[in-house]
This record gives sequence, C-alpha cells and structure tokens, in this order.
Amino acid sequence: MYPNIDKLQPYPFTKLAALKKGLVPAEKQPIALSIGEPKHTPPVFVRDELIDNLDKLSAYPATKGIDPLRQAIAKWLCKRFQLEAVCADSQVLPVNGTREALFAFAQAVVSPGAKVLIPNPFYQIYEGAALLAAASPHFINCVAETDFKPDFASVPEQVWHDCELLYICTPGNPTGALLDEADLRQLIELADRYDFVIASDECYSELYFDEEQPPMGLLQVCQQLGRDDFSRCVVFHSLSKRSNLPGLRSGFVAGDAEILKKFLLYRTYHGCAMALPSQYASIAAWQDEQHVRHNRALYAQKFIQVLEILDGCLDVRQPQAGFYLWPKVGDGENFARELYRQQNITVLPGAFLAREVGGVNPGREYVRMALVATLDECVEAAKRIRAFCG
Repeated sequence: MYPNIDKLQPYPFTKLAALKKGLVPAEKQPIALSIGEPKHTPPVFVRDELIDNLDKLSAYPATKGIDPLRQAIAKWLCKRFQLEAVCADSQVLPVNGTREALFAFAQAVVSPGAKVLIPNPFYQIYEGAALLAAASPHFINCVAETDFKPDFASVPEQVWHDCELLYICTPGNPTGALLDEADLRQLIELADRYDFVIASDECYSELYFDEEQPPMGLLQVCQQLGRDDFSRCVVFHSLSKRSNLPGLRSGFVAGDAEILKKFLLYRTYHGCAMALPSQYASIAAWQDEQHVRHNRALYAQKFIQVLEILDGCLDVRQPQAGFYLWPKVGDGENFARELYRQQNITVLPGAFLAREVGGVNPGREYVRMALVATLDECVEAAKRIRAFCG
C-alpha cells in the first residue's frame, strides 16, 4: 500500500470544505444535504437488543460472526431476492459496514497491475481500494444518455481481458440508477468470459418507491441463471440505510463461497470482527421489515414534496431508488458555493464524486443532494433552492 498512498485524492468532503473556505453563509438555519448519513430514528428494538447484550463485550468475537446472525442474513437474502437457498456457513460473512468491506475486498481478490473497473461517478472507496491493491482503476462513465448506468459498451476488449474486479453500485450512488436483469445477465456473461469478480454494492437496495417492484440484486439474477454457487458474484449489504443504523457499522458480504473463504482468511489477519452486542442487534434488524417499510414511506413523502417545489426550476427527476437527487445545474462547484453563500444550504458538487475520462468529468454539471434531513428541513431547503434558482 505504502508506495500508492500518494495516489489517493482528498475525500469529497475534504474538497467540499476547501470549496466553502472563506465564504460567509447567509444568516439562515444551516441545512446539510451533502452527506448520505440517515437521520431517521433508528429502531428502538435494535437499540434495546444492543443494550441487553452489552455483557458480551467481555468476549472476543469471531471474524466469521455468530451462526444466528449468518442464519438471519441468509433467510433475509432468500426472502428478499427469491433465492432457493443460501449457505449461512460458507456464503455469508458479516462485516463492519460495507465501507470497510468494499475496501478490504480488493486486497483479497486483485493482483498487482490488474484492472479494476469502476462506475463514474462513484463511491470513493472503490478507487482507493483499487489503488492500494496496486491495481489500475478504469472508470466507466454514467451519463444521461445511458440513463446514468455505466456505459459498459465503451469498455475496450483489452480492458475486459485485464479486469480482475468490477465494482457496481445498484441502486447507484449518486444517481439512483438501477441495473436491471438484462444488465446483470450481461455482466455475469462478461465475468465468465474474461474471468473477473463482480462486487455489487447494494446498500441502497431497500430504499425504493414501489412496494411491488423492489430492485433486483446480483444473486437474484444468478438464481435465475441456475448459478446456485453464485460463481464470481459477491454482494454487499448494510443496515446503515435500510435501518437508519450508520453508527452500528453492520453489514454483510454474500455470494461465491470460494471467494468468501479467501476473504475470511484475509479478514482473520485484518482484525475486523464485529462486536457481539452489534451482532445480536443486527439479528433483530434483519428479522424485521416493518421498520424498513416505514423508512421507505418517509423518504417517499420527502421526494414527493421536494420535487413538487423544485418542479420547473431545476433539471431534476426522481431517482429509481436511494435517497439522492442528482440535478443538472451547469457548474456544480459554482452552484454549491453560491447556494451555501446565499442560502446556507450545503450540497456536494458532482465533480468531487467523479474523475475525468476522455476529457469529460460526468459529474461536473451536477450536484448531489441527500434527502436525509427531516421532512420540514427538506421542504425548507427546496423552497430556498427554488428562490436561489429564481
């Protein structure tokens, strides 16, 4: 890792702080729409389960996690994604949130000099993981012309040959775009042809708007193809967005047992076992869907009211899933700077979430707005944004 640390760019929020430096915001209540940190109330029963198991802090947890947690995750996966079976012992691995797992995963599956394919714009962990695994990131632009899905057709064949890991994010951060069944089938076929691993970041999968049509997952398409071993396919899920538990740092990785066997071996040295109270609290969260449906309803209400206010003043549409808006504003950095100065609202310039490819930064004309604040704050922010645009 050491020789490659200098290749890392400052994190987006470091860039945002530099952008705002020296600006004096309007004397209005500040509203932050910049960071995707859920603000809805966490489930009380999860908190209670955490407290009830604090006595277990006296024991070292196993890296593999306790069997009841893996069983709860396996059952959730089967029910949510219509899977016939998931082996809790070999195809599920609890992790301390998807952020650390997405980063560590590259260390376990990528060889130096290989290509790691990444959607652009993207969650910054993917790039850092690739660089610190001594790999070479290859960015795939996500633009309006492809409905903000990665333009996989633009990837040269030699890059596919050199690819050892493909990160995808569905629903996408920051665009909210979904990869459908056809997209995922195509990627599985490419993974077989060129022998690479697909790492599907699905941490926004439970934030959608149609209760009858939840987003598809990578393992679900594997099941449809008869790939019960989930060969070359691994998914990442989290309680942060689903259950409003970002501070619990709880998620899981599931899929190809051979890949997870190596990842578990790596993690036993990595020193990242989940604390036992957190594991028991996580069991409670994965076994309940009522609080998740309530959570979706809260986000749906915010999108309805905010988009109604912004109608006609911003080039923006409701995402397919997730809790972000991705409006086209012309110059994202200038928009963010002036919105903060004039309205004391913080949004994230899209350019900070993307890299320039072929002379184009696909995030430059956009900003990301996270509708994570209260309904009243989101409505107030929308009104100020409308006044700002006007």
